[in-house]
Parts: sequence; C-alpha cells; structure tokens
Amino acid sequence: MSSATVPEAGEGVQGENNNNNNNDIEYVEVDPNAKELDLTRHRIKKIEGFDFLHTIEYLCLRWNLIKKIENLHMLVTLTELDLYDNQITKIENLDELVNLESLDLSFNRITVLENLSALKKLKNAYFVHNKIQKIEGLDELTELEYLELGDNQIKKIENLSKNTKIKRLFLGANQIANIENLDLLNDIEVLSLPANAIQEIKVTI
Repeated sequence: MSSATVPEAGEGVQGENNNNNNNDIEYVEVDPNAKELDLTRHRIKKIEGFDFLHTIEYLCLRWNLIKKIENLHMLVTLTELDLYDNQITKIENLDELVNLESLDLSFNRITVLENLSALKKLKNAYFVHNKIQKIEGLDELTELEYLELGDNQIKKIENLSKNTKIKRLFLGANQIANIENLDLLNDIEVLSLPANAIQEIKVTI
C-alpha cells in the first residue's frame, strides 16, 4: 500500500491488504505534516486513525467500503474531502470541518441532503448517483458555486434561492418535469438537465 509516505517518523493508517484475498491488515505510513493524503482503493471500512493530521488539507478516500462519516472532527484544516464510491447512507459529523471548500459524496447511498449548514465555505458539492429525492438543506451554503446532483430521484428544482453564487448546476438523469425556481441564480453559467421528464422548454422563473 502506498500513499503520502513518511520519511522517518510517522503514524499508521489501517486498511485491508488489496493484493490478497485474505483479511490481512496492512498499515500505511503517513507523514504527520502531510497536506494531502490519497487512500483510493484500499478497502478501508471505517474512517479512523487520522487524528494526528493537524495540517491536512486534502483527504481522498475514494472507492473504499466506508459506511459512515465519522472521526473527522480533528481535521479542521481540511479544505477538500473526497468520499466518492463508498457505502455511506447519511451525511453527518461534518460540523467541525468549517474550512471545507469541496465535498464529494457521489456514488453512495444517501437519501437526504442534511447536516451541511456548518460548511459555510463550501464551493463545490458533488452528490452524483445517490438516492436523493429532494433539493434541500443547502440554505447556509451561500458560497456554493458548483452543485452536482445528477442521477438521483429529484422531481423538482427548488430551495436554491439562497445559493445565489451558483455558476454550474448539474441535474441530469433525475425526474424533473419543469425548469423553474432559478430566478435568483443570476451567476449561473451552466445548467445541465439531460435525461429528465421535461417535455417542452417552458422556463418558469
């Protein structure tokens, strides 16, 4: 296993051996002063053991087996968190990550947009291919510029009136029938709505 490896002294992060079919546990040596850590495809089942990363800015845990967002409260310097393609069912335990600017929870099992209000600096949010049915819970994200909600179960464009800085909005592969409630998004540059239930281009603003 390799990632942000440590020169001499460091801490260990636990994962399963990706090169075997057994359950051998393997450890990655990580520099305590690392600003970036990529643990893509390490069959990690639980977020733990990152408390010593006091300067971390980018944490990537893509393509693992994580079921719950937890044990990240010490990573207050984090600006980018990538949890793409895990088994997460709920957005939670992010309140301490007040410097977060980018969050990727695409390809998980999330049903509700919630518990995001503390992320005041968030600019980029990715929730592709989940089970989200409604656009909600984004009122406090006033710095949001890029929102990706493609391939969910959303029926209506709504609850974006406070997100006036959005420039790119992706809502493809949902169940949206009308283009509406976009009148306050004056900065929008890209609106993507392919594979929805829209039968005529009648823009209601």
